[in-house]
Amino acid sequence: MKRIVRYEDVRHFDLTADVVVCGYGGAGGCAALEARRAGAEVLLIEQASGAGGSTMMSACEMFLGGGGGTRLQRELGFTETTDNFYAYLKACFGDNTDEARLRQFVDNAAAHFDWMEALGVVYKRGFYAGRDVVAMTGDSLQYTGNEQSYPFNTVAAAVPHGHLPADANHEGGLRVMAALVARVTEAGVRTQFDTRAQQLIQDDSGRVRGIVARRFGERQFIEARRGVVLTTGGFIMNEAMTRRHIPSLDAVALRHGNPGDRGDGILMGVAAGGQAINMGEAFVGVAHYPPAQLTYGIFVNAAGQRFINEDIYLARLGHYIHAQPDPRVYLFIDNRFFDRPAYIQTEIVAVGDTVAEVERDAGLPPRALQQTVAFYNEHAARGEDPLFHKSPDYLAPLTTPPYALSSYRLSDLKPPVFTLGGLDVRPTGEVLDSDGDPIAGLYAAGRTVAGIPRNSQGYASGMSVADVTYFGRLAGIQAAAAAPA
Repeated sequence: MKRIVRYEDVRHFDLTADVVVCGYGGAGGCAALEARRAGAEVLLIEQASGAGGSTMMSACEMFLGGGGGTRLQRELGFTETTDNFYAYLKACFGDNTDEARLRQFVDNAAAHFDWMEALGVVYKRGFYAGRDVVAMTGDSLQYTGNEQSYPFNTVAAAVPHGHLPADANHEGGLRVMAALVARVTEAGVRTQFDTRAQQLIQDDSGRVRGIVARRFGERQFIEARRGVVLTTGGFIMNEAMTRRHIPSLDAVALRHGNPGDRGDGILMGVAAGGQAINMGEAFVGVAHYPPAQLTYGIFVNAAGQRFINEDIYLARLGHYIHAQPDPRVYLFIDNRFFDRPAYIQTEIVAVGDTVAEVERDAGLPPRALQQTVAFYNEHAARGEDPLFHKSPDYLAPLTTPPYALSSYRLSDLKPPVFTLGGLDVRPTGEVLDSDGDPIAGLYAAGRTVAGIPRNSQGYASGMSVADVTYFGRLAGIQAAAAAPA
């Protein structure tokens, strides 16, 4: 499909607004609300029959901190400097960091929590100290990433950053989107569902002037006097794009997202002169907790060698499993710590009363696993892990038979995967061309852009929701401030 229509060729417009927002998830809802609060007439379209997007499907933690701590952090006894929050996030993504975007976020993340509470999202003043992806206790603050793990604990003081809606368990997205939809409606944003944005309208000067959408089989020409904001999600549901950009993960992925994550906004933005960046990166999550006791086990590759400290977040584990040259990866654990929760569908490839027996039955190189376990046990008995620096909280010799070896091969697990690449934008949402200049009238946010989280290696639960909601707000404000065409 041709993704651009010349403005000069359009004979009439079916709808007109100052700002047209395409996609009604967390990013789009926040963009539309802030644009409307800034005085713009806003039209928010969504291809589904209701609001939500991937935000509503998530537990909706937000990864926030800095500024002395969010109100929730401070009231629970945690403080954090902006420099500490920056240092942690910089360690997560290293050279693959948009410095301007990161600085903008860490300087304002604490205030963003206040904005979310003012929206009507309720947060319980309770801290969950356990090891879980989502606290099931109703508490609203927890560790959701690698804050306590090496090497991050060497560059930043460990502070819990995960902010969860109260008593929501895994349904926090329903709570957040309900509050956001209520405010969007109260603000007077026009909404139209069952409407898929397909093409941008661009004039001969290069300015984006609107979109062409399809609704119930009919084309609609929609004019945007100030700007178009693309918030249509990522591209995990577009198999042609995933085969092209993340082929090795495409082969093993359980596609995690909503049906609208087909890359529409990315493709439209590129057609208008924008740049797609970071397209080869994706989240890949390999659940190895809860229960927390599985963290006492050790992961080994096909050579029988450890390759990571096991106390890390599940996306970091997924990254390092994917990085192994041989896809065979195993969890070795003893009877003292063994558990097999129903949600982890791993194959037990070997069980034995000795490590040698497990090694032989699994077909690992002779004495490789025995040496790995012996070295690990020797140091774990002293509360040490000189190779990978696993937290002493999860160090214990694996000496209680029988022993088990579980397969964590990605092709067997089919781990959840979603994309982390998208349009190159300024922190305020302007889509950039190949020279780094903004394309007039075009803005983007959410997973349509390459945000703060740019790889699985440093990802933590809540990074996406924090990014899409905060930068969605900025994109809406910026679009509303543009001079009319």
